[in-house]
Amino acid sequence: MEVTGSQAEKGALTPLDGAIDNTNVSRVHYNTQLSPMDGGVNAWLFLAACFVMEALVWGFAFTYGVFQAYYSDIPQFKDSGNIAVIGTCAMGIMYLDLPLVFAAYRQWPKYQRFGCGLGVLLMCAALGLSSLATSTNHLIVTQGIFYALGGSIAYAPCILLMEEWFDRRKGLAFGVMWAGTGIGGVVLPIVMEQLLGRYGFRITLRGFAVVLFILTAPLVYFVKPRVPVADTQSSPPPPNLRFIFTSTFALFEFCNTVEALGFFLPSIYLPTYAGMIGASTSLQALTLILFNLASVVGCVLMGAIIDKFDVTLCILVSTVGSSIGIFLIWGFSMSLPPLFIFAVVYGLFAGSYTSTWPGIMRDVVRKQPSAESSMVFACLAAGRGVGNLVSGPLSEALLKGMPWEGNAGYGYGSGYGSLIVFTGVTGVVGGGSYIARRMKWL
Repeated sequence: MEVTGSQAEKGALTPLDGAIDNTNVSRVHYNTQLSPMDGGVNAWLFLAACFVMEALVWGFAFTYGVFQAYYSDIPQFKDSGNIAVIGTCAMGIMYLDLPLVFAAYRQWPKYQRFGCGLGVLLMCAALGLSSLATSTNHLIVTQGIFYALGGSIAYAPCILLMEEWFDRRKGLAFGVMWAGTGIGGVVLPIVMEQLLGRYGFRITLRGFAVVLFILTAPLVYFVKPRVPVADTQSSPPPPNLRFIFTSTFALFEFCNTVEALGFFLPSIYLPTYAGMIGASTSLQALTLILFNLASVVGCVLMGAIIDKFDVTLCILVSTVGSSIGIFLIWGFSMSLPPLFIFAVVYGLFAGSYTSTWPGIMRDVVRKQPSAESSMVFACLAAGRGVGNLVSGPLSEALLKGMPWEGNAGYGYGSGYGSLIVFTGVTGVVGGGSYIARRMKWL
């Protein structure tokens, strides 16, 4: 066994590095037959497990718009001003805590599969407890914070081990995995909308907790390293985070964080907006379904081209498409057909933004060879988490008093105008790396 040139070029410290060190080899032998990278049964089974894990863990979080509309309409929660915070906590914390989770798994790699299983249990327990909630604060802690902690612990090994299984097709592999969020977001809104309408949130959350365990627990077996971890492998040195202070990473991270401030708002408020213009509960859920279905296509397409084209050009495509959708379609939508078109356009372009991350990782590692691409990913995720968490209370402030209502035309005068403009502006800033590249700042 030997470290390939591409692995050395990435600067990533993987279990393989320790496995070939004579001082650390225990039960890993030189004649061990490793599964091939970028193909083979085991690589595709690993990717399939990651896809399904992504669909369930993140798909539920991205379904929160259905819960937002439901919670806003029942006596227990409708008068609370913090309903949106539940969803942004669930998504934001799963992004924000990844550097810590990655660092822990990196330090103790042999516990990755155990941690994955523990995360599954924590998610299920959090949903069970959320079914007992009597206030939005209870939901923030359970359906928001604790679900997110369990989700990130369960999900992180999928990211960390991806580079062991895929190299030349890494962008495509990440795109396929992230498409799982869209698939989950297509199926789960239909299921949740029906269950919430028939049985209420308590039975719905308990039922999903059981289904989540049944479907994710077997996946833990397939989320495993390609290279066995030596029993006596010494702990690696602390991760080198000097890349954070490079202009390349700082510019990408700034654009990534600003984009995240607005990205999640349509997925949270589309069902509520659709209800405002007269849609039934089923049609409200359809806005999320279309958004998530388009995100599947966008993630896979972006994952395929990010391995071949400059990352800032790919980001520009995402930015232009999503900005047109926000300003020219959502901003003028006062009936369902254009709102459905917006959901598709926004999902296709904005939903593919995170699929550009492998290209960002590649650029950062090229400029700072000591950087580990997994930690670059974790820091990008943390930036997105900051944007997500801030967007919850910020969106409540933007909608307080329904500003511009009756003072502007179309969607801009619906009371959601400030939210629409904010989402569009943050999306435009999110594409700033293209200008930075042209100005030779990257």
